Amino acid sequence: MPDVDRARAWLLTVDGAPQSYVDLDAPTHLEFEYARRLAHVLDTTGEPGLPLDVLHLGGGALTLPRYVAATRPGSRQDVVEADRALLELVAEHLPLAEGAGVTVHGADARAWLDRAPDDSADIVVADVFGGSRVPAHLTTVAYARQAARVLRPDGHYAANLADGSPFTFLRSQLATFAEVFEELALIAEPSVLRGRRFGNAVLVASHEPLDIAALTRRAASDAFPARVEHGAALRRLIGDAKPVRDEDAVASPEPPDGAFSVG
Repeated sequence: MPDVDRARAWLLTVDGAPQSYVDLDAPTHLEFEYARRLAHVLDTTGEPGLPLDVLHLGGGALTLPRYVAATRPGSRQDVVEADRALLELVAEHLPLAEGAGVTVHGADARAWLDRAPDDSADIVVADVFGGSRVPAHLTTVAYARQAARVLRPDGHYAANLADGSPFTFLRSQLATFAEVFEELALIAEPSVLRGRRFGNAVLVASHEPLDIAALTRRAASDAFPARVEHGAALRRLIGDAKPVRDEDAVASPEPPDGAFSVG
């Protein structure tokens, strides 16, 4: 769907739910709040402006790969997207800029991650939804361990998740990644964290200390400000939630009607 307010900007919807937004003339313009929060993690990984090796699980319209190519020239990026028809649609109507350094792969995210080389990525960005739900096989301790294996020792994992009160899924994901990574943070709007509505939350994980101050400043400056939870507050949120094993895994909850609709 074209954006009538921006000449070469497009909204991609999948099954009626907004999936990606791209402005071909302004790749650093991120319309969706969750995309800006993932970008905050990208911006605070490594030295500002220097190239990164990025593995994107889930491609959509390649919004964040375009952002990285613009903000960190010379980056090497792999994008893994299982929906080959979607990849063909995006390649035809929303082509990448020449020399973007982005390689797109039509494959299952977990299968690709399991085969990826050790210590090959500075950051893994997971934004994978089957319809409106995170697939079950991308929610487990085994999956988190594979992400940790692929990351370099000072690398970051960032995932777009969605849940609402009582946060059964979100708490289980925090417990799962806490079993593998020493450092965790969660970025979300206060109304989501207070359980007032269903919404997105960005999970951040690393073996090394996260730059919480920088993440907090960036999240607070958004048009829709977000909070960064970490440390004791995050441990309280996890509570008695248990890590997810492959044999017990379930997809994230179905969003309530209208939670992510447009038009």
